[in-house]
Amino acid sequence: MSAIQPRPGERLVLQEDCAEDRLRNGILTLTNQRLLFERTEGKMTTLSKKTEEVLLDIPLSQIVSSKSEGFIIAKVVIILSDRSYKFGVLNTGHWAKEIMTQVNQAAHG
Repeated sequence: MSAIQPRPGERLVLQEDCAEDRLRNGILTLTNQRLLFERTEGKMTTLSKKTEEVLLDIPLSQIVSSKSEGFIIAKVVIILSDRSYKFGVLNTGHWAKEIMTQVNQAAHG
């Protein structure tokens, strides 16, 4: 389903079907090396989704911080030096914590 090819030593940490405020629907993937977002196109008649293109491929070293924001419509916010992204994932607190865990491990590992 995913068009992303893993890099040497790369492992999947989290992956979830979600939406980003500007990029729309897709699959958010966190690995021990990067954060990726692939746009998807879904078909309601068959309930299938296909990935279309990788819109974000962010090395963990570029992530300044991540946090959970909102209450009714909660989002995980990924903050880079020049922009931020807001993803509607199910467990925003878990995503925010795990992103920073991977960022810190990559920086010290």
